[in-house]
Amino acid sequence: MNFQLTEEQELIRRNAREFAERHVAPMAAEVDEKAFHPAELFAKLGAGGWLGIPLPERYGGGGADLLTHAVVVEEMARACSATGFTLSFHAGIIGMSLHIFGTEAQKDRYLVPLAQGRHMGAFSLTEPGAGTDVAAVTTTAVRDGGDYVLNGVKTFVSNGPFADMYIFFCMTDRAAGKKGMSAFIVPKGANGLHPGEPFRKMGLRGSQTSEVVLRDCRVPEENMLGAPGQGLSIALQGFEHGRVGIAAQATGILQAALDESIRYARERVQFGVPIGRHQAIAWMIADMDADLAAARLLTYQAAWLRDRQMPFGKAASIAKLFATEAAMRHTVKAVQIQGGYGYIKGAKVERLMRDAKIAEIYEGTSEAQRLVISGRLLR
Repeated sequence: MNFQLTEEQELIRRNAREFAERHVAPMAAEVDEKAFHPAELFAKLGAGGWLGIPLPERYGGGGADLLTHAVVVEEMARACSATGFTLSFHAGIIGMSLHIFGTEAQKDRYLVPLAQGRHMGAFSLTEPGAGTDVAAVTTTAVRDGGDYVLNGVKTFVSNGPFADMYIFFCMTDRAAGKKGMSAFIVPKGANGLHPGEPFRKMGLRGSQTSEVVLRDCRVPEENMLGAPGQGLSIALQGFEHGRVGIAAQATGILQAALDESIRYARERVQFGVPIGRHQAIAWMIADMDADLAAARLLTYQAAWLRDRQMPFGKAASIAKLFATEAAMRHTVKAVQIQGGYGYIKGAKVERLMRDAKIAEIYEGTSEAQRLVISGRLLR
């Protein structure tokens, strides 16, 4: 199994890194401090073709594979974790869900502007009482003639405050349990759609997250994504694609933590020598690099399997579990290496540590990934 990137993928990586260093990194601290969605930056990402990398050219995307998408997410997250996440979420979970399950009319109306970066999307599954237990969803969609009427509350909706379109998961047949969930596309401005104010988060502050309320929100039946009762399958497949992106995001965070640790260990002098020459610091950096290599290879493996139409769900969970926990573990060490300076607000490693934590939670917690992995082994 060869994970050597092709010449084209290496070129895309270099171009992504150049774009990230020129446009993304200079804004990262301000985006975190002020907690805003950098719309102008995402307009540049869209114009450069970065937001639709894994989506078909027919719909305005780049026509590349998921491995190439993971490489781009990693480079963007290395410069700004929030930007890497939003790019991953936009194409990996929303874009791929529309591509796989959408009708041609839905793709033309919703996927094309997403792939071109003209619109941003949101994926609305989690509720106050339904997180990991997705079958506990209480939002309803009731048939009324040729329409469905949606009612309920979604929470932790990434891009919720400003999205141009939303995918909502609602119960259309409660008696059918998990098989009674369906998905619906709701455009911005629909009557009865009420996005909330952004949450004040510990990290990933450049990715806006909110509650979204549906009150008698009426959508035509052609806005159903997939077939009736297919909602859970759409959500789970979306998460499989999304987890590859989150693993790539975490890998980018870990790479940034290693970069900062090496830089500081070379510059900071204690007891007459750079601290990198002290074994305690040198071993931290060695462990970082070892786990970075493992995280990257696991992420590439999951993407490689998907690109060959092979089962990749377990591999995606393994990659997300390892990469996110490694990112959390080593961003803490990166702060430790910089000591008091790393603990000060505004230090890059302090931001990386806060950003890394959420990666262990969203798109399936670490505990949920362990359930997925063990379930596949014990089934």
